[in-house]
Amino acid sequence: MEDSQIIAMYFDRDEGAIQACREKYEPYCMAIAQNILTEQRDAEECVNDTWLRSWNAMPPHRPARLSAFLGKITRNLALNRWRSRQAARRGGGEVPLALAELEECVAGGETPEEQMDAKALAEAVTAYLRGQSALKRMVFIRRYWYLNTVPVIARQLAMSEGKVKSMLHRMRLELREKLGEEGLL
Repeated sequence: MEDSQIIAMYFDRDEGAIQACREKYEPYCMAIAQNILTEQRDAEECVNDTWLRSWNAMPPHRPARLSAFLGKITRNLALNRWRSRQAARRGGGEVPLALAELEECVAGGETPEEQMDAKALAEAVTAYLRGQSALKRMVFIRRYWYLNTVPVIARQLAMSEGKVKSMLHRMRLELREKLGEEGLL
């Protein structure tokens, strides 16, 4: 089924939209949740919550790309669950490592001014990524959006781990410099 048909079903309040999303996007959403959460049950709950969130968001929101819309919902739910678990017990893992790598370049905010800064920051990061090669964009997004490990990225893209690490390091330095030039740090 085409995404436009699924979105139309949401707008018609047809509950079949949830099943259509599940059939088409459950593996994609599970991969996102499992990269963040190590427990299968937590990942499944996040994906199930994704269907409810999508039901509540459409209408009024009409996503341009349903996969990105569902992926963002899943990622946010998984990160929220991960943060609540970490508040209860501090521990290591891939998520804090990936987030710490970007911490020096990017920080979120809560006040309206900080939210405006966060929007400008997001636009600057997007502009930076658009100026990169397709390979660099894939590496960056797989690491910092999907939170894949360096070995997984290296294997998926047939690169050495060292090359992935150095590429990410150089990109973080370039991004930090660009954000500094734009006054966003």
